[in-house]
Amino acid sequence: MFNRSYYEEVLIVRVHPEILSGQGLPDGLVDEKTIWQERYHSIAEFENHLHRNGTQVIKFFLHLSEEEQRQRFLDRIDEPEKNWKFSQADIVERGFWKQYMQAYEACLSATSTKNAPWYVVPADDKKNARLIVSNIILDHFRALNMSYPETDTKRRKELLTIRKQLMKESTGTVL
Repeated sequence: MFNRSYYEEVLIVRVHPEILSGQGLPDGLVDEKTIWQERYHSIAEFENHLHRNGTQVIKFFLHLSEEEQRQRFLDRIDEPEKNWKFSQADIVERGFWKQYMQAYEACLSATSTKNAPWYVVPADDKKNARLIVSNIILDHFRALNMSYPETDTKRRKELLTIRKQLMKESTGTVL
């Protein structure tokens, strides 16, 4: 499971272009007209590579409303056991709400594919969001049609013969 991971390069960096300029990329690699499409393409290709190698890629965007985020910030301030979750940087980033929403919309549109879909989950209600995510994951597991291998009669006889040999080693007698 990744929490943001390589997506940071098309989200936070897109909202804060000074990060991009500070990455020290070679001059020819930073074309502001094409960089985001190139990065989306790289993400989609990476996820296709994972899929081709048997990895099931499922992506969730937990969509929180601006009002719910405000309320959660207040809770983090008001409840001492949640103080650790909050920093002044959260308020600074909140000021970029519209830019983040635009970056998320562009990112999700460009990187949701048949083999690596995005699921946009309403997350104002935590319990409901967790239920939705759990159900989607379970649906994907079920679609894999996994089962334990069944033992046929020939293999069962082979295992019983091996068992007798192992028991003989232990007790010195044949059962």
